[in-house]
Amino acid sequence: MNTQKMPLKNSLCLLLAATIWGIAFVAQSVGMEYVGPFTFNGVRSLIGAAVLVPVIFLLNRSKDTASAAADPSTSTTTSSPYKTRDLWIGGIACGIALFAASNFQQFGIKYTTVGKAGFITACYIVIVPIIGLFLKKKCSPFIWAAVVMALIGLYLLCITDGFSIGLGDVLVLVCAFLFSLHILVIDYFSPKTDGVKLSCIQFLVCGILSMIPALILEHPQISSILTAWLPILYAGIMSCGVAYTLQIVGQKNMNPTVASLILSLESCISVIAGWLILGQSLSGREILGCVLMFGAIILAQLPQKKVACNTCIS
Repeated sequence: MNTQKMPLKNSLCLLLAATIWGIAFVAQSVGMEYVGPFTFNGVRSLIGAAVLVPVIFLLNRSKDTASAAADPSTSTTTSSPYKTRDLWIGGIACGIALFAASNFQQFGIKYTTVGKAGFITACYIVIVPIIGLFLKKKCSPFIWAAVVMALIGLYLLCITDGFSIGLGDVLVLVCAFLFSLHILVIDYFSPKTDGVKLSCIQFLVCGILSMIPALILEHPQISSILTAWLPILYAGIMSCGVAYTLQIVGQKNMNPTVASLILSLESCISVIAGWLILGQSLSGREILGCVLMFGAIILAQLPQKKVACNTCIS
C-alpha cells in the first residue's frame, strides 16, 4: 500500500506560502498608491522572473550532481526539442493567462478591500471544476454543494442592500474566472515541463505584456517605482519567488488535496492582513459570506484528487 507522508516541514512550507500570498494583497493595495496597476504588475513579474533564475540554476546543478553520482555516463544531459517546445509554448500561454488575471485583480483591489479580494479570488477553486464540465470532466455532488455555498457567500460578501455590486468586486470575480483558465493551462503543460522554468517564463511574459500598456497609458516614473519599492519587492521576491519555491518544496510527498486546503488559507490571511495592516474591517454580513465561501473552498477540494496550481494568484 502506497501511503503519502505528510511531514510537518511540508505543511509549514505551504502555510508560509499561503501567508506570503495573503499579505501580498496588502502589498498590491499599498503599491497602487504610488504606481498604476499595469506598472505594479509589470515590475513585480519581471522581478519574480529574475528571482527564479538562480533557483533554476541551483536545481539544475543538484539534478546534474545526482545524475552524475547515479550514473557518470549520463552526466551530460541532452534536452528534448519536444520538451523545450512545450516549455516555451506553455510558458507563453500561462504568461498570457496570468497577465489577464493578475491585472483584473490589480484593478479590482483598487476599488475593494483586500479581504474581499482574497476571498473572491479564491473562488477559482470552485470555478475550475465547473469549467471542467465543458471538458467532459464529471463533478461530484460535493462540488455542486460548494457552488451553491460559494454563490450564497458571494451574495453576502458583495451584494449591497440595493442589489448592486461594486466595480472592484466585479473585476476580482472576472479575475477568479481568468485564474481558473490559468490553472487549467498549467494543468495541461506542467506534466510535460519543468515547473520552476515554466513559472519563470510565465512571469517574464506577464511582465513584458504588463509593461506595454503601462508605458502607453500610465507613463511610469522611476521615482514613483522607487517610492513603491517595498510593496513591489515584496510582491516580486516574496510572492513570486519565495512563495512559489516554498510551494514546490512543500508539495513534495504531500497529498495534493491537503496541500490545496492549506494554500486556500491565503483568503483568510488576506482578511487578517487587511485588518491589521490597513485597518480594513468587514461587517457581520460580509464575515458570514467569507465563512460560507471558505466552507465552499474546502468542500470543493475534499472529494477530489487534483494537482494544486503551480502559481501565485496574488
